[in-house]
Amino acid sequence: MPWSGLSRWLAVLAWMAFIFVGSTDLLASHRTSRFIGPILRWFNPNVSEATIARVQMVVRKTGHLTEYGILAVLLARALQPGSAAALTPGAWRLAMGLCVLYACADEFHQAFEPSRQASVGDVLLDTVGGVLGLLWLGWWRRRRPPA
Repeated sequence: MPWSGLSRWLAVLAWMAFIFVGSTDLLASHRTSRFIGPILRWFNPNVSEATIARVQMVVRKTGHLTEYGILAVLLARALQPGSAAALTPGAWRLAMGLCVLYACADEFHQAFEPSRQASVGDVLLDTVGGVLGLLWLGWWRRRRPPA
C-alpha cells in the first residue's frame, strides 16, 4: 500500500527525532560501553580493554553510517515518491543536501551536550552514510520488477 506524501514526511521527521535523541547523553560512549563490554566478555572473558574500545568505536561509527543512510532513503522517498528506477538528479542532490545539513545541525547540538563532542569527522561519516543509503536505494529500485 503506497504511503501518502504526508506520511512519508512524518517518517523523515520521526527518524530525525530518533537521531536527535541519540545525540544526547542517552547514547553517549560511556553509556554504550555498558552493554558492548559485557557482551564481548561473554564471548571472550579475556578480551582486553583496548579491544573493547576498538569494537565500541566501530559499532558507534557504523551507527553513524546506518542512521544517515536510513535518513537519506527516507528523504529520497519523500522527495520522489513512486518506484522510478533511478532518483532524479535533483532529488538525489536535495536528499544529500538535507542529510548533510542535518548532520551539521546534529553535531552543533552535540557541542552543547556535556557528555558529547562535535566532530567534523562525524559529519563526513554521516555524509558517506547518506551516499551509501542513496546508492542502496537506487540498486533496490533497479532490481525490483516494474509495478
